[in-house]
Amino acid sequence: MEVCSQINGYKLLLKALIMIPISHYVVGLLCVLIIFLYNFLEFHFLDHLFNGGCWVKLTYLPGSELHQAVISKCKLLHGRYSATPWLASPHLQTILLPYACKPPAFTYRREIFHSSDGGSFALDWLLSSDVLGSSANKNADISKNSTTPIVVVVPGLTSDSSAPYVRSLSLDSAKQGWNVVVCNHRGMCGISFTSSYFYNAGKTKDLRDVLNYLVGSYPMAPIFLVGTSIGANIVGKYLGEDGDKCPVAGAAVICGPWDLLICSRFLGRGLVQRVYDRALAIGLKSYAQFRVFFGNLIRVQPALLTKLRWSSCASYVKGVSVPLLSISSMDDPVCTAEAIPWDECRANKNVVLATTKHGGHLGYFEGLTASSLWWVRTVNEFFGVLHSSPLVHKQKVQSHEECTSENSKSSDST
Repeated sequence: MEVCSQINGYKLLLKALIMIPISHYVVGLLCVLIIFLYNFLEFHFLDHLFNGGCWVKLTYLPGSELHQAVISKCKLLHGRYSATPWLASPHLQTILLPYACKPPAFTYRREIFHSSDGGSFALDWLLSSDVLGSSANKNADISKNSTTPIVVVVPGLTSDSSAPYVRSLSLDSAKQGWNVVVCNHRGMCGISFTSSYFYNAGKTKDLRDVLNYLVGSYPMAPIFLVGTSIGANIVGKYLGEDGDKCPVAGAAVICGPWDLLICSRFLGRGLVQRVYDRALAIGLKSYAQFRVFFGNLIRVQPALLTKLRWSSCASYVKGVSVPLLSISSMDDPVCTAEAIPWDECRANKNVVLATTKHGGHLGYFEGLTASSLWWVRTVNEFFGVLHSSPLVHKQKVQSHEECTSENSKSSDST
C-alpha cells in the first residue's frame, strides 16, 4: 500500500506539472539564464543603480603637492563612475570596445617617421584647427613657435589610430583646443616593415625618438603623453628610465599591465582569461604580416618571457619625475589589479593612482547610449588643470643626437 501511494503521489505531481502552462516554464528558464549570465559576465548594473556608480579611489603620497595643486581640482577624480546600464559588465565593456562609442568621422594627417635603426611607422595628427577652425585654416600646419599643447597617444597591443577609443581621445583633446598625434606601433596602420625589429612592451626607443623630434620641431609647445594598455607600459617605463630628462609636461597611463609576468600568468589562469589570451594571440598573428617576421618572433619568444619583469613599468615607477596620473579598473579582465604597484605609487610624489571598482579594460562607457568614455574626459580634465598649474613639468629641449647619446645604454635592445 505504501509503494502504491508513493507512485500515485508521483503521478499527481506529474499531472500537476503538465497542467502548468509552457509559457511559465519559458519564463522560469529565462530567469535562470539571466541570473547565470549576470553572475558569469560579472554584471554590476544593480550595484550602480542603487549606489549611483562607484567612487574613484585615489592613492598618492600623503601631502603630495600634485594632489593638492592639481588632482584636488579635478572634479571627475573626486566623483563616481557610472557605467552604461547595458554595458555594466567588465567583459562587455572590453569585448565591445571596438564597436561602441564611435566618434564622428574625421581624417588624420599622416606623417611617416623614420627611426634611427631603419624602422618606419606612422604619426597620425589631428589638429585643433581641424575640428574647431574655419574651412580656411583647416589645412594650416603647426607653427614652429606654436604654444598649443600637443597630446601624444601610444595605443594598446594591437590597436592603432583607427581604434574607436583612440579616435575618441584624439577628437575630445582636439575639441579642447589641443593638437594630437598618435604614435602608431611599427607594422600598424598599413605601414610595411622596414627593419627586422617589432615593437614590444619594453621597447621605449621609438617613443623617445618621436618625443625628441617633437620637442625639436615645436620647442614652445608643451607635450603631454598618454599610454593605453601595453602603450601604458611603454609610457610608464620610458618615464621611469629618463626621469627628469623627459621632455613632457605631464602624462597619463590607462589600464596598464604594470607587471607583465603577473598579467601573463593571470591570462592563463581561468576559462574567461584564456579566451582573452587567445583573442590577443589572434590579433598578434594578424599583426605579423610576413611569415619571416612571425617566425623570428616565435623563435625569440622564450627569451622574451625571461625579460617580462625587466620590461614591466612597475620596476620604473620610482624614477618617474613628471606629473603622472594612472587609471586602473579593479575588474579589468586583461590587466589584473593584482599587478598594480600600490606601494611604489604611494611613495612617489609625482604619481597619483586612480582606481575604480568597475570599468573593464579601456572601457569606462558612460551614458545611456555609451556615447563617451569616462577615462577620456578624466585624462583631458587632468591635463587641462595641470597645464594651468605651477607643477607642469618644464620640458628640456634636447637635440636628437644628444638624447640618443645619453640613452645609448638604455634598455631598448629588446
